[in-house]
Amino acid sequence: MLARSTCALIVAALAASVSVAPSAAAESPCPSALDHKFANLKDEAVSLCQFRGKVLLIVNTASECGYTPQYEGLEELYRRYRDKGFVVLGFPANDFGGQEPGSNKEIAQFCQVNYGITFPMFAKTSVVGANANPLYRELAARTGKPPRWNFHKYLLDRAGQPVAAFESAVEPADPRVTSQIEKLLAAR
Repeated sequence: MLARSTCALIVAALAASVSVAPSAAAESPCPSALDHKFANLKDEAVSLCQFRGKVLLIVNTASECGYTPQYEGLEELYRRYRDKGFVVLGFPANDFGGQEPGSNKEIAQFCQVNYGITFPMFAKTSVVGANANPLYRELAARTGKPPRWNFHKYLLDRAGQPVAAFESAVEPADPRVTSQIEKLLAAR
């Protein structure tokens, strides 16, 4: 009798330890804002779900805009905070003033040669209107602030929720941006 009850206790203990043990399949689901795939500038499919758990700054970019020098500030932000869980995602768009006329290859070369961009850059897309990509449609709907020009910035928390939108004129190093990033990075 004692052997049976000991055996039952061991089996129960093993079952409990198995149910508590974390599994790779138990990862949190991909937030809806990140549940998209886009081609990068090399035409490779990239799932935005890989960025879940990160603080994200999503920016529509252009190579021939008065705000184009913001690439430098975006790269500085990325390098400053990336080891803490921060990522900048760039989405080149030709929606405003035809200021991103180049091909994906030309955009990649421009970003590398002029600004040494290392943060993820995606293939040219549309960010406003009927042809806006689904990420930008969702961000505009959830914030009530669609981009009005190039270098509009959306800040998302680690749960993939938009928490702020910054107009084009707000520089990446602006304290309104950096303080929000630091606050989100500190929250676990």
